[in-house]
Amino acid sequence: MRELVQQLEALAREATALAAGVPLTGGEAEVARQMQICNACRYCEGFCAVFPAMTRRLEFGKADLHFLANLCHNCGACLYACQYAPPHEFAVNVPQAMAVVRGQTYSDYAWPPAFGALYRRNGLTVALATAGGLALFLVLLRWTQGTLVHAPLAGNFYAVFPHNTLVALFGVVFAFALVALAIGVGRFWRDQKPPNLVPIAGSGAGLEATKTVLALKYLAGGHGQGCNETSDAFTLSRRRFHQFTFYGFMLCFAATCVATLFHYLLGLQAPYALISLPVLLGTAGGIGLLIGPAGLLWLNLRRHPAQGDVTQRPMDRGFIALLFFTSLTGLALLAARDTGAMALLLAVHLGVVMALFVTLPYGKFAHGGYRGAALLKHAIEKRMPNRLGPGPE
Repeated sequence: MRELVQQLEALAREATALAAGVPLTGGEAEVARQMQICNACRYCEGFCAVFPAMTRRLEFGKADLHFLANLCHNCGACLYACQYAPPHEFAVNVPQAMAVVRGQTYSDYAWPPAFGALYRRNGLTVALATAGGLALFLVLLRWTQGTLVHAPLAGNFYAVFPHNTLVALFGVVFAFALVALAIGVGRFWRDQKPPNLVPIAGSGAGLEATKTVLALKYLAGGHGQGCNETSDAFTLSRRRFHQFTFYGFMLCFAATCVATLFHYLLGLQAPYALISLPVLLGTAGGIGLLIGPAGLLWLNLRRHPAQGDVTQRPMDRGFIALLFFTSLTGLALLAARDTGAMALLLAVHLGVVMALFVTLPYGKFAHGGYRGAALLKHAIEKRMPNRLGPGPE
């Protein structure tokens, strides 16, 4: 029996490679093997977006595997439902296999590629070293221009670092992050060769994908009861902590945008009152970015090793740490902005924020772009005729 299974697996890998025309890596070949088994079983067909998308394919090329891997939210439901999961000799563990390939896409599509490979191997070290280095640079820069301990400046950050200096520094870093992320997602999308968007422009595919992203729908698990973290018990904690993190980040970004409008359109310059819109948005977002990342780190440390790719945990923790320390230093700066420690706290906070944006295109943040693209393609496919079935889903 074991020899027969091994022969079938070898044939499946060969067929997939021939269909793709591109050699598969070890992780990709493993996902292809498992998808062949899942396609024959289909017990998990209604669990999430991965399995309906899988049933539209008989062979799995490289682009298909990258698509399916980024559709997977690693909820763990299919692992505990699968009759072929380890210790069965088929050893089907879809969340783990998908996580390996998903992590590979972060570095394969990254721009510049060397940055993606470096961050993937040493995510936590790179994140903390970048944040520490940039914070130290700004502290020393401030120290050479004056003193780190000063008389209260009434919260005027521009008395520490001139407005134009901050705009130049963060404009370059933010532009780099946007360009690098856009290039990576653009490469991923081109490789997918999605159907022509024109015929389905009015079908609501984009709206469906947007709703799915904003609601974090598939972090509710296969049955809407949540993910499996340490056992077969369902919990919504991962979804909740992701929501705190996601919406906390968006509120902080909104605070920056509103402050920019205040400055350039209304001529209202910082510092802003504690009850002003930029400060209220930033405070709410900062609290979300304390709760969310702290919870995600707690789950990451507890999660069963069979779920996900354990080699990616340093990369995950690096991103979590940067989010957490961005919020922590920002809230500390807000609390102490009328004290003589503001310059030191400002330098540290700006260093952490710069490190966050420099590393955004290469770590866990990048999965949002790839996953959004995969969800959009899935929404488009659902509205197209199924060449293996009677019609649209």
